[in-house]
Amino acid sequence: MKQLQFIGMQPYDLIQEMRRELIPDIKRELKEEFQPKEPTVYLTRQEVCDLLSIDMSTLHRWRKDGVLIAYGLGNRIYFKRNEIETLIEKNRLK
Repeated sequence: MKQLQFIGMQPYDLIQEMRRELIPDIKRELKEEFQPKEPTVYLTRQEVCDLLSIDMSTLHRWRKDGVLIAYGLGNRIYFKRNEIETLIEKNRLK
């Protein structure tokens, strides 16, 4: 952000300088900071297996070992899609 010097500046000049320099910076920063939150997408066990091309037993083992975090609702088990994508990205080959 730029610094403004107020010494000897007329009020009209100050307002014009703020419009030209400060307001666009503030708008840009606010736009970056307050992006709309994407809704969480939950996947079933079968959807995760299909996505990762793995067997249900592998998914169960990864869940038991703490590789993937499972979320339960009643007798249903779900996984967050963004967590799976993050895990894949973190473990990608270089």
